[in-house]
Formats: sequence, structure tokens, C-alpha cells
Amino acid sequence: MIDIKTLLETPDVVQKNNQNRGKTIDISLATSLAQERSELLVQVQTARTRANEIASLIANAVSQEERKPLVDEGRAVKETAKTAETKLAQVESDLENELRKYPNLLRADVPIGKDETSNQTIRTHLDPTVFNFEPKDHLVLGETLGIIDMDRAAKVAGARFVYLKGDGVLLEFALIQYALSVTAKENFVPVIPPHLIATQAMGSMGYLEHGGEDEIYHLKNDDLVLIGTSEQAIGPMHTGEVLDVGALPMRYVGFSACYRREAGSYGRDTRGILRVHQFDKVEMFSFTTPDKSDAEQELLLSIQERLMQGLRLPYRVMKLCSGDTGAPSARTYDIETWIPSQKTYRETHSTSNTTDFQTRRLNIRVKQDGKNVFAHALNGTAFAIGRTLIAIMENYQQEDGSIIVPEVLRAFVGRDRINAVAKK
Repeated sequence: MIDIKTLLETPDVVQKNNQNRGKTIDISLATSLAQERSELLVQVQTARTRANEIASLIANAVSQEERKPLVDEGRAVKETAKTAETKLAQVESDLENELRKYPNLLRADVPIGKDETSNQTIRTHLDPTVFNFEPKDHLVLGETLGIIDMDRAAKVAGARFVYLKGDGVLLEFALIQYALSVTAKENFVPVIPPHLIATQAMGSMGYLEHGGEDEIYHLKNDDLVLIGTSEQAIGPMHTGEVLDVGALPMRYVGFSACYRREAGSYGRDTRGILRVHQFDKVEMFSFTTPDKSDAEQELLLSIQERLMQGLRLPYRVMKLCSGDTGAPSARTYDIETWIPSQKTYRETHSTSNTTDFQTRRLNIRVKQDGKNVFAHALNGTAFAIGRTLIAIMENYQQEDGSIIVPEVLRAFVGRDRINAVAKK
């Protein structure tokens, strides 16, 4: 949630930010509510002060004649205070709901544009993989190798679910171990978070507005939601806390299953495991001070690139434009990896600096220079397992349908090649 002080002091900046993000928000609604709140706060404080004065006068009154008018006034003042407090609570609720419509303020270096066509290519690593045969897509490879079974998953759970089997499971756990070994060197603490979190916690992370609710599985009887990424459960861990500045940056690396309804995505990317309802992910999350969050994001990006370079996969780094940046984020980088069967790059990683957008709602602060300020929060994909498996299978495939295991994973998998199996 944005700071109301920023909106009141620099409304033009907020208005321009909304326009750059393609958001149409009438800022006069929030500013008028803020003005009304200020007036009600004065009314409440004035009434409370007068009530205290009257109580003191009543205590010192020497006769019933002195006391009676004071008692009558005291009742009237208390009623005035009660009415103002009720109005104040409603106005504060309305103001918070209004502010929840606002996206985070973008960093100055974010390119301006309406959609992904305006995203900026920062750099590329390795040329796209070239074969002397026609490459197969990951689903054909996965079925041949006996590691992907979507037909049986459909019988059990419906479309867009998968059984990962055999060497596919070994590859997944190899990726997890590889990610943990790399992030451990940067003092990331491993976390396995809850998969179900309170709706309020999800709302505080900023994922229920701006269409996000359509993506979420909601257990309404329990007021719980399934996480779409482990960052949604890691961020609220420190709700209401003041973090020790000496312990920052506070870094976590979470592993979890992720659940997404993928509303509106039917008919695109539905083949194979590129876009499914349940997938596993290793996710980095950091808390730091406001002055160091941009440097922390660069570190997250560098770790992502280190992981991909270890796998020797062709990729490019993209800085997302204003219209393609998620509402909680002030700046987002994506890593897109080459997918041979599609002859294009597809997103496999993302890292965002959400500044104090999430920590303001979560009330997570840090004491810095003698003052409590909101900490900054950042997130970054280590591995979205399914998409990374796609990239490995397609870029390391051989003409006979086998795949070479990337060297950094071989110690975990126990072999350097995965061969086709007899279909059962």
C-alpha cells in the first residue's frame, strides 16, 4: 500500500505513476477521505480533552448545583466523541480500501510502456541452442523418457495437472539441492512455509487486488487461500515486528508447491507443463533497509544468473516496463530462457523490489538512525521447477530422445544422461 503522505504531498507524482501503469484512479477520493479523517481526528481529540476537563471539574465541585450542569455537558461531550469516533473508524476503513487500489511507485529507471513489447533487454547469455535435427517439445520428450504423465493426472485431478515420475523427480530434487547450495553462500535461510495462509495475510501482500483474486484458490469456509508462490507465506512471517537492523539483510529461500487457477489462460500455453495449476518453486525473499533495497535486488538477479549459467542454458535478462510490472513491485527483472520447440524465449525467473508496499500493510519496521521506518521487501525466483525442467529437456535433448543431465546436477541425479523407457 502506498504512503498517504506521498499522495497528499506529491499528488502529481502519484497520478503520473498510475497513468504509466495504465491505471485509472480518481485520486480526489483518497485526498478527500484523508482530509475528512484529519478533521475527525481533531474533533475526537477535542472532545476527549474536554471530557477530561469536565471529569476534573466534577471531582472538584463542592455542590450539586455546580456538578449537575457539568454532568450534563459531560454526557453530551461523550456522545459527540462517540459519534466522531464511529465516523472516524468508517473513514479510515474507506481510506485504506481506496489506497489498496493504488500500485506501488515505480523506480525512476523503469521503462515506460503499455505492455511486454516495451520491456527492455538488458543482456543475453549464450546463443540459442541449434540442433542438426528437428527438436521435440518437452511433452514428447517427457513421455518418451517416462518422467511426465499428464494423461493419468487428468484422470485423477482434471486438466492441467501432472505426475512427475522417475528421473524427472531426481532432476527436480537436484535443482532444489543446487539452488540451496548456491543461496547458502549468500546466507539465505531455507524455509518450508505453509501452503495455506489467511486471506488477510494474502491481502497484505497485495495479491488480492488488481485481478489477483481470480488466480487464487480460496477455501472460503476456513478463510484460507492456497499460495501461488512461497513469497506470499514468507513475507507475513514478521508481521508487526521491528527487525534488528544489525540482522539485515534478512534472507530466506523457500521451497513449496504453488497453486494457480490460471483464470483466462485456457487455449494458450496449455500443452505440457508450462502452465499448470500446481507446480513447485524455490523462491528467494529478502528484508532490508530502504537505502539498500536496490543493491539487494541486483544481488538477487546475480544469483539467478549464477544458477542459470551453471546449467549452461541460453537466456536473456529483461527489465519490465511500467505497464507490465505487477502492482506490488517498484521494479521487476525477468529472466527468459530459450525454448527450442517454440523458437523463442519464455519467462523462467522474476525478481521484484516491492520497497515498502507490502511491509506497510504488514507493519514490518526496522529501527534506523533512531527512527522506526518500514523495511523493504524483495523476492526472486531461484527455480520454477517445471519451467526449468522444460528448458533442460529441450536444450539438452539428443536425437535419440534422451537428454544430457547438466554437469552441475549430475552428482545429485547420479548419472549424466536420462534415456527413454519402455512405455507402460
